[in-house]
Amino acid sequence: MDKIVVEGGARLSGKIPISGAKNAALPLLAAALLPSGTSTFKNVPQLADVRTMAKLLRMLGWDVEGDSALTIAAPTGKKKPKLEAPYELVKTMRASVLVLGPLVARYGRARVSLPGGCAIGARPIDQHLKGLEAMGAKVTLDHGYVDVEAKRLRGATIVLDMPTVTGCENIMMAAALAKGRTVIENAAREPEVEELALVLNKMGAKIQGAGTAIITIEGVDELAPIEHAIIPDRIEAGTFAVAAAMTKGDVLLEGARPEHMDAIIAKLRAMGATVSAEAGGLRVKGGDIKPADITTQPHPGFPTDMQAQFMVLACLAKGQSVIKEMIFENRYMHVPELGRMGADIQVSGRVAVIRGGQKLTGANVMATDLRASASLVLAGLVAGGKTEVLRVYHLDRGYEAIEKKLKGVGAKIKRAKDA
Repeated sequence: MDKIVVEGGARLSGKIPISGAKNAALPLLAAALLPSGTSTFKNVPQLADVRTMAKLLRMLGWDVEGDSALTIAAPTGKKKPKLEAPYELVKTMRASVLVLGPLVARYGRARVSLPGGCAIGARPIDQHLKGLEAMGAKVTLDHGYVDVEAKRLRGATIVLDMPTVTGCENIMMAAALAKGRTVIENAAREPEVEELALVLNKMGAKIQGAGTAIITIEGVDELAPIEHAIIPDRIEAGTFAVAAAMTKGDVLLEGARPEHMDAIIAKLRAMGATVSAEAGGLRVKGGDIKPADITTQPHPGFPTDMQAQFMVLACLAKGQSVIKEMIFENRYMHVPELGRMGADIQVSGRVAVIRGGQKLTGANVMATDLRASASLVLAGLVAGGKTEVLRVYHLDRGYEAIEKKLKGVGAKIKRAKDA
């Protein structure tokens, strides 16, 4: 099993290319189930989760070829789709449930394993099923699987209990081929939801309002394959922005889109960094780090996927910062590992109090989830001595060659085999 080894103390300077967004790529690959023919996606990130989604599509009967440019061809002739996402794949990646809406919309049925909870807290799919039932689908739970059937989905008004991203995306894809109009209220507003709507519209769907709290979809009879380049990953960009800020560096994040990162940029500036948009992306320069209070919220609020990284930045500030995690109930598992490196963090429920200014020292630490992994790598960049981050398979789910990108701007970092 691999580990990441970091020697702290280097100042980061140079350019980091930002890969395609994982959270955009996964629903877009699922959307390729909707049309006949072959769709092509470019700027596809080389990540474990993307490989898992490609494997699932192949199991369903689609031909998937390529890497950073990926072609997805629908079954033809006597080759029939299988319409089932098995537990073996869904348990490794919750986003596998995104095939549910497209399969039911196009083929009238689907069987998908329930994803259950994950390390950062329970994330049920009740809103996905609520939407499909509102559109006329029959939903049956059977031995850990959900079976969904509908001769043809019909439009409906669906009010989500919370602005769930994957739930909203699943309903959007299903509604694209439903009969009549579907309205999603309290919709997720993330850039990745906008990206999915853009791609579905390129396929021939009729979707309005993506990026707002109300999305309207006029169903069509069929969709066509497309070619599309995936947007840059705002969370990867945010992670490297924090790395630049905490090392007092000067880094250009090539391809990053500032309009997708308003809340992240605002907190970086509040904590002492200089952030400026340039033609090639986003430049981040570090300065004297200041404490700040952060509350995670649905987009356009501060993203939960950046909470752990900013916690490390807060550890370097002279003064007290308070972080409130309002999205997931168990997303502070990096705190004990940061404590092993000398951080002073107290957690009570959803609130973490960080007393900054303590000197971090290198240690062997254990990654517990994707963003926690990134936070430990960041801590290693500024800790005295050597830090070894174990179980980096979490990291490989969401960051493409993170050690190579950081090494390219001066970090003393390498991937090694864990003995």
